[in-house]
Amino acid sequence: MSVLRLAVPTPLRRYFDYLPPAGMTPSRLAGLEPGSRFTVPFGNRELTGWLVEIAGSSELAGDALRPAVALLDEHSLLPENLLALCEWAIHYYHHAPGEVFAAAFPARLRQGKPHRPAGESAWRLSERGQGLPAGGLPRAPRQAQALAMLQAEPSVSQQRLADAGVTNSVLRELANKGLAERCHLAPTPRRPHSRQAMALNAEQSAVMRALDDIGGRCSSHLLEGVTGSGKTEIYLQLIDCCLQRGQQALVLIPEIGLTPQTLSRFRARFDAEIAVLHSGLTDAERERAWELARTGVAHIVIGTRSAVFTPLDATGLIIVDEEHDLSYKQQDGFRYSARDVAVKRAQIEGCPVLLGSATPSLESLHNALSGRYHHHRLRERAGRASMPAISVIDIRRQELEAGLSAPLLEAVEQCGEQGEQVLLFLNRRGFAPTLQCHDCGWIAQCNACDARLTVHRRRRQLRCHHCGAAAALPPRCPDCGGDALLTAGLGTEQTEAFLQQRFPDRNVLRVDSDTMQGREAMAELIEQLQQGEPTILLGTQMLTKGHHFPGIALVAVIDADGMLFSSDFRGEERLAQLLTQVAGRAGRAEMPGRVLLQTHYPDHPAMLSMVEEPYGDRARALLRERVAAALPPAGQLLMIRSDCPDATTGEQFLAQLRGKLERALPAGCRCVGPLPSPMQRRAGRFRFQLLVSAPDRRSAQVAARRIAGAAEAIPARRGLNWSLDVDPQEVV
Repeated sequence: MSVLRLAVPTPLRRYFDYLPPAGMTPSRLAGLEPGSRFTVPFGNRELTGWLVEIAGSSELAGDALRPAVALLDEHSLLPENLLALCEWAIHYYHHAPGEVFAAAFPARLRQGKPHRPAGESAWRLSERGQGLPAGGLPRAPRQAQALAMLQAEPSVSQQRLADAGVTNSVLRELANKGLAERCHLAPTPRRPHSRQAMALNAEQSAVMRALDDIGGRCSSHLLEGVTGSGKTEIYLQLIDCCLQRGQQALVLIPEIGLTPQTLSRFRARFDAEIAVLHSGLTDAERERAWELARTGVAHIVIGTRSAVFTPLDATGLIIVDEEHDLSYKQQDGFRYSARDVAVKRAQIEGCPVLLGSATPSLESLHNALSGRYHHHRLRERAGRASMPAISVIDIRRQELEAGLSAPLLEAVEQCGEQGEQVLLFLNRRGFAPTLQCHDCGWIAQCNACDARLTVHRRRRQLRCHHCGAAAALPPRCPDCGGDALLTAGLGTEQTEAFLQQRFPDRNVLRVDSDTMQGREAMAELIEQLQQGEPTILLGTQMLTKGHHFPGIALVAVIDADGMLFSSDFRGEERLAQLLTQVAGRAGRAEMPGRVLLQTHYPDHPAMLSMVEEPYGDRARALLRERVAAALPPAGQLLMIRSDCPDATTGEQFLAQLRGKLERALPAGCRCVGPLPSPMQRRAGRFRFQLLVSAPDRRSAQVAARRIAGAAEAIPARRGLNWSLDVDPQEVV
């Protein structure tokens, strides 16, 4: 008996056995490849499954096995190396196999639709049509025009025919007469070319020489370079070498907002096919880019987190830009780290991987300092740019207007007089985080979360930034009927309104998820800034992720204290990274830059370190503290989370799980919890967490396997969801 062992997209952490589809011959069955798609029955639904192996037997009795409905692919759409990567991810993250395989496919193929090769729909002459003389069909001018175009070339794309005025009805008439037929026009491969590269300084040249010595061999690298040090130029020259070897390059970026600027630089440098993959594209656009990458037509693939699973025909280089960024960690469903998957993929593919950042994560820094990664440093900014001067504004006992102190407003005024651009950073969108009744004390709370509703005055709304709930801004207090409704706290919308009033002759641009709507929003913003007009740029964390704004002379952090205190042991690392990245937007061209930090705690160690020492020195000190405390990267963490509509069920589940694990975990592992999540109720569900620490990776993997097995053995409870997070990045 031949059994199809398939990965089916369900939350269950196992494979499923099926019989071959009815009528499938043994020879056809023997030719199947792992990764081929099947349509299979699952309960009362039909799902897409991926072939893992053809087994000779099953644990289920033969009469209990159901046949697959249909084979969708005669050959696997994934190369062997990517199948191996999926298998590794299944075992490392202890996640459901079907959901891991699904991550490697575009939506349409996950839904079981037929595979469409890259290229365009086209038309050509049929065998009968090829026998017509030139100038045929004189009584049907439009058909004669189409016929002439098809006689001139072997095939013509439908788009070209449409551009020439040939409609679909005309083509159908030719098809009905047996003169023309549809065909597929595959993309024409072209040889990539690189335009003139920029001259490198001494530090960049030393890094390139070190990387040239590695060539295209398997190796892992950390490029630690201060903001504006020219890391992107290193990327471009490495990609040029990769393309000259006839291979493809995969470049990961943390946010969609970085795509326009990155793509612009790459297109300016390379005459090559560049495929882009991110969530802002339509399903059809993503599938086309995926297919161009898979078939090798695309020379360079640029994408966000999920692009790490994109199949390539000849992988030659993987780059992870801003490798420290939290966006590389998937926070729900299949909880993987794209950075770590990229490193593993490079090992499997046998190619180099380069992780780049001005503020490398302590995990990557630890790997570099311990010799697991090759370590390269850029300590100076490229060109004639210099690092900005950083100073602290003590706002204690100062009068603030929309969060802005008098010294900061004076600095903004001076920049305007000198025709310079300013960036003000406030990591809180909306008008104000709280709406309160001054008469009775009522506060606007989210009905589904343990959170307050944020005031969005321009939209006249109260919105929850956790579950997305929205309500109209009330004219009166819903409790006492009073009209003394006051806002408390600060948001970008409030500060924007003040700046527009205070500086009416200046262009004030707000950059947050409320204003950056649409795929072209960030590109339009960058184009506007490049015109060089005096501008005040006010925004959230969206502005910190590697953007190059050469006209910014002053950067100010309006509320540095909002990031100062954290329950997460990574809090100080995140703060240092964020402040360094924000500061790095200043003085990136020839003009000198300044950075101002507004704080009530000017003597706090984190504030002092920002002024007195570079990020690299502070990161090394934090790393020593982590090692002493046996915290990641010196140890490893696992997080088991539960959520349930009932307030106690999730906690009871985790308590029962901990009881099963007390004697089952490897030596050196210990449990903490279960404890409520810092925001216990979110979107109407109560959340709890159980933390397991392990002394090393091997122990953590054994523990994760036992945790998953013990959790699945506990009888299911209605409405309860649980998840296992390997290497959690937010322990809150």
